[in-house]
Formats: sequence, C-alpha cells, structure tokens
Amino acid sequence: CSAVTSHTCCCLLGLLYQEYRDKSTRQEIETRRLQDSQTDPEESSPSEETPSEAEPTSTPESKAPPQISLLRNSNSRFNLWQDLPEIQSSGVLSILQPDEIKLQEAMFELVTSEASYYKSLNLLVSHFMENERLKKILHQSEAHILFSNVLDVMAVSERFLLDLEQRVEENIVISDVCDIVYQHTVNHFSVYITYVSNQTYQERAYKQLLQDKPAFREVISQLELDPKCKGLSFSSFLILPFQRITRLKLLVQNILKKVEEKSDRESTALDAHKELETVVKACNEGVRKMSRTEQMISIQKKLEFKIKSVPIISHSRWLLKQGELQQMNGPKTSRTLRTKKLFREIYLFLFNDLLVICRQIPGDKYQVFDSAPRGLLRVEELEDQGQSLANVFILRLLENADDREASYMLKASSQSEMKRWMISLAPNRRTKFVSFTSRLVDCPQIQCVHPYLAQEPDELSLELADVLNILDKTDDGWIFGERLHDQERGWFPSSMGEEILNPKIRAQNLKECFRVHKSDDSQRRKLGSRNRQ
Repeated sequence: CSAVTSHTCCCLLGLLYQEYRDKSTRQEIETRRLQDSQTDPEESSPSEETPSEAEPTSTPESKAPPQISLLRNSNSRFNLWQDLPEIQSSGVLSILQPDEIKLQEAMFELVTSEASYYKSLNLLVSHFMENERLKKILHQSEAHILFSNVLDVMAVSERFLLDLEQRVEENIVISDVCDIVYQHTVNHFSVYITYVSNQTYQERAYKQLLQDKPAFREVISQLELDPKCKGLSFSSFLILPFQRITRLKLLVQNILKKVEEKSDRESTALDAHKELETVVKACNEGVRKMSRTEQMISIQKKLEFKIKSVPIISHSRWLLKQGELQQMNGPKTSRTLRTKKLFREIYLFLFNDLLVICRQIPGDKYQVFDSAPRGLLRVEELEDQGQSLANVFILRLLENADDREASYMLKASSQSEMKRWMISLAPNRRTKFVSFTSRLVDCPQIQCVHPYLAQEPDELSLELADVLNILDKTDDGWIFGERLHDQERGWFPSSMGEEILNPKIRAQNLKECFRVHKSDDSQRRKLGSRNRQ
C-alpha cells in the first residue's frame, strides 16, 4: 500500500481550529437530528466529526508551521479520509467493512483537527504574542500571565502532530492513533494543566489591561481585524488549549465507540481515554481551585456568628449554592393562613459539606443563626396549597448547631428555584425521571444546540452537541441534566437544547456511554469492594 502523503488534510490550511470545531460540532448536531427522525439509527451514516469544505488560504505568516506533509498542499478540496485520492484509487473502500470505514474517519478526524489546532496556536504566538507593538506595551509579568506557557503547549502539539502524521503515512489504512494519544498524554500533556490552571488570572489580567491600557486595547483591536484572524477574537485564541484537551477526549470517545469490542484497539482507546480524563479533571480542578479559594475568603469575611463559630475556609470545601429564601414563621399548623407576613427573608450558604443559615444585616454582612453538615439534611416538597404557599418546601436538619433536629419551611421565588435548592440540599433524592440508586434505563435525553455558560455554581456549562440525560425539569423552563461524556450534573435553560425523541437513539447513546466508561466502572467496583472489606 502506498503512503498517504502530502494530500492528507490539506484543506485545513484554510481553517482555524475555532472554525473547524464549530463546523464539526454543528455537523454532529445535524447528524443526530437526522438519526432521531428515523426509525433505525443505522439508516444514517454521515461522517460524525468532519467539518464541511473550507476555502484554502495562502496568507503568509511570520512563523511558518513546521514542514509537516499533513499541512503542505493547500489546493485540495476534500476533507474525508475516504475522499483522499490515494484511498479512492486504491480500491480499499470496496474491501473494508462500513464499520471500519467509520473508524478510519474517526481516527483521521483526530489527526486533521490537531493540524487545525496547531495552526491556530501558531497564529496566537506569531500574530499576537510576538507582535513588537504589543511587546512594548506589556510588562514582562503581564505578558507571562496573559500567554502563560503557550510556547510549551505549541511544542507539545507540534510533536504530537508529527507522530500522528507519521502513523497516517505508514499505511493507506490507519492502524491506530490511540496508542500515540496515550503516550503523549502520559509524557507531555501536563503542560495543559499548567496553562488551564492559570485561566482565572489570565481572564482577570486581560480585562484589567483592556480597562487600564488604551494602547493595549487599540493594538488588540487592530490585530483582531487582520484577515488571517477570520473575524475571531483574541480571547478565542487564548482559550484554545482548554477547548482542545476536552475535545481530544471526545474524539477518543468517538473512536472507542467504533472499535471492535475486546480488541487491541479498544484496549488502547480505553487507556488513552482514561489518561485524557485524568488530565481534563486536573485542568478543571486547577481552574476551580484558584476561584474557590478567593470565593471562600470573601464569604468568611461577610459572616458573623450568633451561634458557636464554624471555621469556613478549608482546602476541601467549596460553595455549591447561595441565595435568599423566605422562611415561614410560626408552627406548621398556621401554614393555611393566607398572609405574606407569614414569611421573613433568610439567606443560605450551601457548601459541599456544610449548610449555613443566616439573616442579612447592614454592611453586606450575614448573621449566622444555624448550621448543619450537608449529609444531615433532608427535604420534602409541599403539595400546592394556593398561591401564597406555592414553591414551598420543608428543610430538616437532623442535627443542627445545637445538636438537635430542626425544621424550616421555606418558600422559593419560582418552581425552578425551589427544585434547584432541593436537589442541591439533598442530592441523592429521587428526581422526576430517575432514582439515583437505579440504573438510567430510558430517561429523556437532550442534545445541546446553543452553548451555555453557567451563571451559578449549581448550573452546568454546555458545549454544542453535548448529549445529556434529563433527570428533572420545571414548568418555568429549566432542566437538571447529566452529561453523558463526563457524568457532570447541573441546571441549564431548556431553550439550549432539543429533546431526543427516538428511543433507539437514546438507547444507543446510553450503550456507548456505558462502553466508554466501563473501565472507570470496573475500577470503582474494585475500590468499592476494597472499602467494604
């Protein structure tokens, strides 16, 4: 077999990674829509992860990409593995099974997207970071916070891409790529954790520079207007490494769904996925740790204890939810009364291991009058008893600050706010569609068609094409969901997604999810049996 050489994924010279990723995820959404509208999910088999054709560009850059044959030819007009001239002329498409062709496309997508990502990183460095005017404006420490270790990230991407390309050139049919992903993740991808952990400071520094330095603002605006940026913002280049490491995990998942079960390729894909998951979790934890520490210090300063003081700051504690609720005064028997005077404002700070109940006092301070460990909280929804008692629930503290049981009748401002508080306070209670102690057999599912950025700690940020199990929903437009690819849970507006109606597609999504995470499940089972012993 002849090697796939300079024609490999050429159209990518015209695609920055931001465009590539957007096209890819939108096509994924359309593929799923098509499948959802059919009786049999196998009837539809368009390429899941391949973006549509892009115009090539020959814009010169101050620092050219390395001489990788994957990037050399800028005149080709195809971007599927099966569309490559070498593949077309080899006759291999008539020999390979359809499932193997899908697998080849999934592996090829991982390679081509890395080439596009490298191109965008190169532009971030050559066009922005190395701009002479920008260098003069920025102090060395400001530049370091803004660009962090992006040169290390780019060097890692270049080495990774060279190894991937070499594999593609070995044989017209790609043998595997996940073994390469595994090696690079274990040996080199720690640079991503360093970069992403700096994100909080990076965002803050960028906002501060825009505000304090008009010259910086002017240069960035001019650089963004350059045609080579394709109308994309400077900040969209800064977040590339975090987007890429997350996407890489999804691309490996896509390969894992297509390899033969119990094969060597399944084994390497599971290994690669497990290592990538470790890196992604470390990245997420790095970001959270920075912001959580500052948040906990801020909360501690606002609290004044009427009861015995509880130390708030702890390295293992973070805020889950905070906000105002109405507490009903008097005994439960008076709840049939119809008067607003029945209620008074209280303010709750719910941490992952502790609930603190306060009243707001002058000077942006909160006086703490009760508390309880989160594990000793129980909630109970009241049946609707008229407008004044709508969205009311009972919160029970099995052991409060005085070492006794206490009950609070609380009223939320809306149905969604009530449900959000109830799920946060007692996360293992049964929801509308599923019991947390049972397996998810066929609960409703939704796919994200609009990205969403979480505004509160109990919300979930969504990326295009994310698929989630719907665990609960409210009449006023909120969904509590669990994302299939990483099991993260949270609330988001229902307008961000489209429900998946075809039960076969839902079952297929769950089957793929269990397969991807089966190594995690077996590990958890081992740990569980050890703990029981």
